[in-house]
Amino acid sequence: MIDFTQTADVVAPQLLGCLITHNGVTVRLTEVEAYLGADDPAAHTYNGKTARNAAMFGPPGRLYVYFSYGIHHNGNIVCAPEGVGQGCLMRGGEVVAGEALARERRQRPDRALIPFENLARGPGNLGQALGLGLGDNGTPVEITPRTHEPEWVAGPRIGISKNADAPWRFWIPRDKTVSTPRGYPR
Repeated sequence: MIDFTQTADVVAPQLLGCLITHNGVTVRLTEVEAYLGADDPAAHTYNGKTARNAAMFGPPGRLYVYFSYGIHHNGNIVCAPEGVGQGCLMRGGEVVAGEALARERRQRPDRALIPFENLARGPGNLGQALGLGLGDNGTPVEITPRTHEPEWVAGPRIGISKNADAPWRFWIPRDKTVSTPRGYPR
C-alpha cells in the first residue's frame, strides 16, 4: 500500500502501474510527475495556500483538480503530510475499464476515432477520460495497488517553464500511453 504522507518524489514512482477509478472509468497509471510544494517553483503551491490550490494542502491521498489553459481538468494526487502542499500529476495511463464511457467523454463526432492508446495519454486527456471536474477537489482517490513493480525511468518534467530540469517525471518506458513530446524518450 502506498503511504501518501511521503514526499511526492517518493510517491510518484510507486503510482506507476496502480489503477485509478473515477466516475466509471479505471486507468492504469503509466506516467506521473512529482511537484514538491515550497521547494519547487513549478508547483502550484510554491507561493503558499490559495483558494485555488487549497486541496493540495489537505489530507494526503485525495484529489487536487485544476482547470488548465481553460481547456482541460488535470488531476493530482495529494502527497506529504497535511499542510505541506505536494502532489503527483497524473500524466498518462491506459484505460482498463470503462472504455466506452472514456470514449464518450473524449471522442468528438467530427473527428477520426481516437486510438486506444491516446484515450488517457496526456494529463488533460486522462482527466477527461476519468470525468474529472473542479467538484472533485479534495475527494479521496480510489486507487488499487499494483500487483508488481513495473520497470520505470525518471527524467525532467515536461510542459513547464520553472524548475523544468528536476528529474521528477516518472514513466514506464516503451508504453504507448506515455506522452512523447519532441526531444523526450517514451
